[in-house]
Amino acid sequence: MSHVTWSFPTTVVFGNGSLSTLVDHVHRVSGKRALVVCDAGVVKAGIADKVRKVLEGAGVATMVFDRVDPNPVEKNVEEGVEAFRSHDADVIVSLGGGSPLDAGKLIALKVHHDRPLVDYDDATGGDRFITTNVPPIITIPTTAGTGSEVGRSGVVTLEATKRKTVIFSPYLMAKAAILDPELTVSMPPRVTAATGFDALTHCIEAYLAMGDHPMADGIALMGIELVAKHLPRAVEAGADLVARGAMMKAAMMGAVAFQKGLGACHSLAHPLSSEKGMHHGLANALCLPAVVDFNNAVVPDRVERIRRIVDVQATSLANALRTLRDKIGLPSGLGTEGVTKADLTKLADKAMEDACHRLNPRPVTFDDMVKLYDLSL
Repeated sequence: MSHVTWSFPTTVVFGNGSLSTLVDHVHRVSGKRALVVCDAGVVKAGIADKVRKVLEGAGVATMVFDRVDPNPVEKNVEEGVEAFRSHDADVIVSLGGGSPLDAGKLIALKVHHDRPLVDYDDATGGDRFITTNVPPIITIPTTAGTGSEVGRSGVVTLEATKRKTVIFSPYLMAKAAILDPELTVSMPPRVTAATGFDALTHCIEAYLAMGDHPMADGIALMGIELVAKHLPRAVEAGADLVARGAMMKAAMMGAVAFQKGLGACHSLAHPLSSEKGMHHGLANALCLPAVVDFNNAVVPDRVERIRRIVDVQATSLANALRTLRDKIGLPSGLGTEGVTKADLTKLADKAMEDACHRLNPRPVTFDDMVKLYDLSL
């Protein structure tokens, strides 16, 4: 496959072997000393070393920082800033799934921004404190889920609130995103399934979100189509680069589409990660059927349009999602992951604090959140 370059919403290079273009983009931003932000899994898979060799082979002094948790916490960002400064870095290369990609953005933010991270919370208008003084970021995803490689935000669990928090600014956008399907073939089937459902949830929630944004809607629908067609194959045959590439496109498109907004599913999912340690994509997969049923009362035409894309034979979109979830080997409910009825009140409190549900097409109350969790058990 030849490489292609898209300039939307930033420079995106897509294609097998496109990692080879990394140095060109590091040089384009005048980078001479790179901090590679990743996690232990990326190191274990040998991908971090591969990236380091590409950079050092072109004379770019490189340090690998791999202390990013599966659900990033504030300490990861603080330690990353220390690593950036100790290496005298001038560019960040974020490598991995959504967690390292998000952490890389927030490390870049904190290099020259001294306020506590809680002050930058998007839900409280924290973007007003973010200036252009952010080191350049280049993103290289190794999963196909969050689409964080082309996003303007990072998600982190804050020490002050114990809550997953979105920090958003156009200044956190990567200067280039390199989408190389070859870097995703080492993903195990369950991770492929969970991250793929994350991409699907982004597209569905963006399409159903309140607001008039025809460009986001069109991108979301195409992303849904790509997931429905290619996710089962990507799970079943991880070396299939066509399926892997299609899922990378879908993940990227989901992140572009959700600039329109997300919804209640993400508000339900975020506390499941911060409170229960659940993988974000899995949390979305387990909550999404109940949420689309809930929203069907106010946006039935949109829900029906998605159903026809996901599974034209299904009696409802919720059932289509459950069928897909079963097909790719994900569990059937939150109960299988250790969530009990005793957890629901605390989780619902946290879900109500999360800003994502504000653009849900149907307003959500605390009691609704409890019921949606209960239906997802």
